[in-house]
Amino acid sequence: MEDLGPIRRFLAHDHDRLDTLLRSAVRPSGEIDLASYEEFRAGLLRHIGIEEKILFPASRRANGGSPHPTVARLHRDHGALALLLVPTPTADIVGEIRSILERHNEIEEGPGGVYEGCDRLLGDELSAVLERLKRYPPVKLAPHFDGPEVPRRAEDALRAAARERESD
Repeated sequence: MEDLGPIRRFLAHDHDRLDTLLRSAVRPSGEIDLASYEEFRAGLLRHIGIEEKILFPASRRANGGSPHPTVARLHRDHGALALLLVPTPTADIVGEIRSILERHNEIEEGPGGVYEGCDRLLGDELSAVLERLKRYPPVKLAPHFDGPEVPRRAEDALRAAARERESD
Protein backbone atom coordinates (compact mmCIF):
# COMPACT_ATOMS: atom_id res chain seq x y z
CA MET A 1 0.00 0.00 0.00
CA GLU A 2 1.21 3.48 -0.79
CA ASP A 3 2.68 5.56 1.97
CA LEU A 4 -0.02 7.95 3.14
CA GLY A 5 0.85 11.32 4.61
CA PRO A 6 -0.02 11.94 8.27
CA ILE A 7 -3.10 14.11 7.66
CA ARG A 8 -4.48 11.74 5.05
CA ARG A 9 -3.84 8.76 7.33
CA PHE A 10 -5.42 10.45 10.40
CA LEU A 11 -8.57 11.67 8.63
CA ALA A 12 -9.04 8.52 6.50
CA HIS A 13 -8.87 6.49 9.73
CA ASP A 14 -11.60 8.76 11.15
CA HIS A 15 -13.68 8.15 7.99
CA ASP A 16 -13.36 4.40 8.60
CA ARG A 17 -14.45 4.79 12.23
CA LEU A 18 -17.45 6.89 11.21
CA ASP A 19 -18.41 4.43 8.44
CA THR A 20 -18.40 1.59 10.99
CA LEU A 21 -20.63 3.58 13.35
CA LEU A 22 -23.04 4.48 10.56
CA ARG A 23 -23.30 0.85 9.42
CA SER A 24 -24.03 -0.27 12.98
CA ALA A 25 -26.66 2.45 13.41
CA VAL A 26 -29.19 0.62 11.22
CA ARG A 27 -30.28 -2.79 12.44
CA PRO A 28 -31.32 -5.47 9.92
CA SER A 29 -34.95 -4.68 10.83
CA GLY A 30 -34.40 -1.07 9.67
CA GLU A 31 -34.68 0.19 13.25
CA ILE A 32 -32.11 2.79 14.29
CA ASP A 33 -29.65 2.02 17.08
CA LEU A 34 -29.67 5.49 18.63
CA ALA A 35 -26.49 5.02 20.66
CA SER A 36 -24.44 4.19 17.54
CA TYR A 37 -26.15 6.91 15.54
CA GLU A 38 -25.53 9.61 18.17
CA GLU A 39 -21.87 8.59 18.40
CA PHE A 40 -21.68 8.80 14.59
CA ARG A 41 -23.49 12.16 14.58
CA ALA A 42 -21.13 13.69 17.16
CA GLY A 43 -18.12 12.23 15.36
CA LEU A 44 -19.18 13.49 11.94
CA LEU A 45 -19.88 17.00 13.23
CA ARG A 46 -16.46 17.02 14.91
CA HIS A 47 -14.83 15.77 11.69
CA ILE A 48 -16.56 18.51 9.68
CA GLY A 49 -15.42 21.11 12.23
CA ILE A 50 -11.84 19.89 11.98
CA GLU A 51 -11.86 20.35 8.23
CA GLU A 52 -13.79 23.63 8.07
CA LYS A 53 -12.07 25.41 10.95
CA ILE A 54 -8.51 24.06 10.78
CA LEU A 55 -7.61 22.04 7.69
CA PHE A 56 -9.17 24.05 4.85
CA PRO A 57 -7.95 27.42 6.16
CA ALA A 58 -4.42 26.05 6.75
CA SER A 59 -4.24 24.57 3.25
CA ARG A 60 -5.55 27.81 1.71
CA ARG A 61 -2.88 29.83 3.55
CA ALA A 62 -0.16 27.36 2.52
CA ASN A 63 -1.34 27.61 -1.09
CA GLY A 64 -0.97 31.38 -1.27
CA GLY A 65 -4.62 32.08 -0.49
CA SER A 66 -6.11 29.71 -3.06
CA PRO A 67 -8.30 26.84 -1.84
CA HIS A 68 -8.01 23.30 -3.18
CA PRO A 69 -10.25 23.06 -6.29
CA THR A 70 -12.72 20.71 -4.56
CA VAL A 71 -13.24 22.73 -1.37
CA ALA A 72 -16.41 24.48 -2.64
CA ARG A 73 -18.03 21.08 -3.24
CA LEU A 74 -16.85 19.83 0.15
CA HIS A 75 -18.35 22.90 1.87
CA ARG A 76 -21.68 22.16 0.18
CA ASP A 77 -21.52 18.49 1.20
CA HIS A 78 -20.69 19.46 4.80
CA GLY A 79 -23.71 21.76 4.91
CA ALA A 80 -25.97 19.05 3.51
CA LEU A 81 -24.67 16.45 5.96
CA ALA A 82 -25.18 18.82 8.89
CA LEU A 83 -28.78 19.41 7.75
CA LEU A 84 -29.44 15.66 7.48
CA LEU A 85 -28.21 15.21 11.06
CA VAL A 86 -30.94 17.54 12.40
CA PRO A 87 -34.07 15.32 12.18
CA THR A 88 -34.65 12.16 14.18
CA PRO A 89 -32.82 9.48 12.20
CA THR A 90 -34.57 6.94 10.01
CA ALA A 91 -33.13 4.22 7.78
CA ASP A 92 -33.90 6.47 4.77
CA ILE A 93 -32.00 9.42 6.27
CA VAL A 94 -29.04 7.16 7.07
CA GLY A 95 -29.11 6.00 3.44
CA GLU A 96 -29.08 9.62 2.26
CA ILE A 97 -26.11 10.41 4.52
CA ARG A 98 -24.29 7.33 3.26
CA SER A 99 -24.89 8.35 -0.37
CA ILE A 100 -23.23 11.74 0.21
CA LEU A 101 -20.33 10.30 2.22
CA GLU A 102 -19.39 7.69 -0.41
CA ARG A 103 -18.56 10.39 -2.98
CA HIS A 104 -17.40 12.93 -0.43
CA ASN A 105 -14.83 10.69 1.29
CA GLU A 106 -13.28 9.68 -2.03
CA ILE A 107 -12.84 13.35 -3.00
CA GLU A 108 -11.09 14.03 0.30
CA GLU A 109 -8.89 10.97 0.69
CA GLY A 110 -8.46 9.73 -2.89
CA PRO A 111 -5.42 10.41 -5.06
CA GLY A 112 -5.07 14.14 -5.66
CA GLY A 113 -7.63 14.86 -2.93
CA VAL A 114 -7.62 17.54 -0.29
CA TYR A 115 -5.83 15.41 2.31
CA GLU A 116 -2.99 14.56 -0.05
CA GLY A 117 -2.75 18.21 -1.03
CA CYS A 118 -2.55 19.27 2.62
CA ASP A 119 0.17 16.73 3.38
CA ARG A 120 2.14 18.11 0.43
CA LEU A 121 1.47 21.83 0.93
CA LEU A 122 1.78 22.32 4.67
CA GLY A 123 5.53 21.69 4.85
CA ASP A 124 6.95 22.88 8.18
CA GLU A 125 3.43 23.57 9.46
CA LEU A 126 2.30 19.94 8.97
CA SER A 127 3.05 18.67 12.49
CA ALA A 128 1.41 21.66 14.18
CA VAL A 129 -1.73 21.38 12.05
CA LEU A 130 -1.96 17.65 12.70
CA GLU A 131 -1.73 18.29 16.46
CA ARG A 132 -4.54 20.85 16.21
CA LEU A 133 -6.69 18.31 14.33
CA LYS A 134 -6.10 15.71 17.03
CA ARG A 135 -6.92 18.15 19.86
CA TYR A 136 -10.15 19.43 18.32
CA PRO A 137 -12.80 19.13 21.06
CA PRO A 138 -15.90 16.94 20.99
CA VAL A 139 -19.05 18.56 19.63
CA LYS A 140 -22.05 19.19 21.86
CA LEU A 141 -25.16 17.82 20.21
CA ALA A 142 -28.44 19.67 20.04
CA PRO A 143 -31.63 17.61 20.27
CA HIS A 144 -33.09 16.39 17.00
CA PHE A 145 -35.66 18.67 15.37
CA ASP A 146 -38.36 17.35 13.05
CA GLY A 147 -40.00 20.53 11.77
CA PRO A 148 -41.54 20.64 8.29
CA GLU A 149 -38.67 22.64 6.76
CA VAL A 150 -35.97 20.14 7.77
CA PRO A 151 -34.52 18.30 4.73
CA ARG A 152 -34.69 14.52 4.82
CA ARG A 153 -33.25 13.78 1.39
CA ALA A 154 -29.71 14.37 0.19
CA GLU A 155 -30.83 16.29 -2.88
CA ASP A 156 -32.93 18.71 -0.77
CA ALA A 157 -30.12 19.11 1.77
CA LEU A 158 -27.55 19.78 -0.97
CA ARG A 159 -29.81 22.43 -2.53
CA ALA A 160 -30.38 24.06 0.86
CA ALA A 161 -26.64 24.03 1.62
CA ALA A 162 -25.87 25.60 -1.77
CA ARG A 163 -28.47 28.35 -1.17
CA GLU A 164 -26.99 29.08 2.24
CA ARG A 165 -23.44 29.29 0.81
CA GLU A 166 -24.65 31.68 -1.91
CA SER A 167 -26.18 33.98 0.68
CA ASP A 168 -22.93 34.19 2.73
